[in-house]
Amino acid sequence: MRAFLVASTLAAATIVAACSIAGAQDQADQKLGKVHFATTCNEVAQRRFDRAMRYQHSFWYAQSKEIYEEALKADPTCAIAYWGMALSLLGNPHSAIPAPNLPLGLAAIQKAKETDAKSERERDYIDALSVMYVDYDKVPQQARVQTYLKKMEALAAKYPDDDEAQIFYAITLNVAASPADKTYANQLKGAAILEPIWQRQPQHPGIAHYLIHLYDYPAIAAKGLPAALRYAKIAPNAPHAQHMPSHIFTRVGYWKESIAANLASVAAARAAEETGEQLHGGDYMVYAYLQLAQDDKARQAIDAIEAITPDANSFAGAFARAAAPARYVVERGDWSAAAKLDVKPNKFPQAMAISYFARALGEARSGGVAAAKADAAKLVELRDRLRSAKSDYWATQVDVEQQIANAWILYADGKHDDGLKAMSAAANTEDNKTEKAPVTPGPLAPARELYGFMLLDHGMAREALAAFEATKAKEPNRFNGYSGAAQAAQQLGETATAKSNYEKLIALAADSKSDRPALAKARTFVASN
Repeated sequence: MRAFLVASTLAAATIVAACSIAGAQDQADQKLGKVHFATTCNEVAQRRFDRAMRYQHSFWYAQSKEIYEEALKADPTCAIAYWGMALSLLGNPHSAIPAPNLPLGLAAIQKAKETDAKSERERDYIDALSVMYVDYDKVPQQARVQTYLKKMEALAAKYPDDDEAQIFYAITLNVAASPADKTYANQLKGAAILEPIWQRQPQHPGIAHYLIHLYDYPAIAAKGLPAALRYAKIAPNAPHAQHMPSHIFTRVGYWKESIAANLASVAAARAAEETGEQLHGGDYMVYAYLQLAQDDKARQAIDAIEAITPDANSFAGAFARAAAPARYVVERGDWSAAAKLDVKPNKFPQAMAISYFARALGEARSGGVAAAKADAAKLVELRDRLRSAKSDYWATQVDVEQQIANAWILYADGKHDDGLKAMSAAANTEDNKTEKAPVTPGPLAPARELYGFMLLDHGMAREALAAFEATKAKEPNRFNGYSGAAQAAQQLGETATAKSNYEKLIALAADSKSDRPALAKARTFVASN
């Protein structure tokens, strides 16, 4: 009898524990939004697959992959779960697939095909994604993305009532968009697909998430505010959902909102041990703090970034560790400190280029022309490595950095006309032929803003003011945008324009304790006018 009672008690405890775990899991899932991707898998596998998709749509890849694997355990014939694993192994679709994931993703796709999905629709999904992995060692990713876009376009057209097909097609339109297309045709097409689906599925995490990506461009950023204000509430447990609204907040100059979003994201990422998300959110936070001249808080955020050891395969991590300290010195115009920046070795040429760029800029502007030339040469080397690797987007980004560095070297060498001409060309390239990547809140400084400061130094205040006004229209509410415009107007004797910009600068830095000279100049001017 005693043994029976003990056994009964243990069985009851096991049931209660299982129910408790399931209940906690359900509660957590409710904080990741609502997704249903219909499959031909059994009921348990279907539930697990939907759960994996909730993580997938918020770019929480390690977790989504594990849950797809759980779906396969529940139903070994669930071929679409192998597709899910391959999807999670892509990583952020806006970045290169991590090299270690390529053979794993190919193997998952092959298993998906061997398992023979029970529906034509599932086989079509598997076939579409296969192009991202087949011949990955022969075909550059950019070319594979364009092929994948065509596959997803066909799949979305074939299954017009399948919301998930439309959603994945919409985000692929953004991934495949040309950075030189300033009509944003792909992005607006993708957003037009998602907006009506969002009305039907207001709690879908992917829709709000991808609308932010699709609108993450200066000319159309304001359209993304509704999604930015909703996404974190749809999926509050996802670190990426806390961070993503700051993409739009950055584009429209909502610095306090960006800081709040990234404080929440970094805290959630720390709790989940997601170092990449911690570093990514930290970089955006540093950028926002610097616009408010809250330099002490920016420094604290950089210290937190530098205390984290990133995954060697995390591009976002390597990028943030290079960009954050470089931003600190460049935004503040601390050129001697910029000249002394360390270059953190990593496997990503475009990340190391940031450090060499900031150093070259600092060296040229603090008298170290010879050292600047050496670092500019490193930029050429890194650009050429990227070109050889068929990484055209990042090669262009590094080329712009090299052009800017070269322009300031020419200017520092006394070749002022050549420097101004080179700086103008760099600004035109950045404005007309490329866009910022989702991994960054923006360049260390807009090229046209830097051109404005060169013009200002050369006594060309009218041209400088035009450059600063153009930058303010594209990158609103930046500290140096207001500072440069005010200084140019002051040189021109346009008191009202100078005062207006200085007042906006003072308001922007209302909570700042910074000793930046521009702030002291602004307060003195406003007080006397």
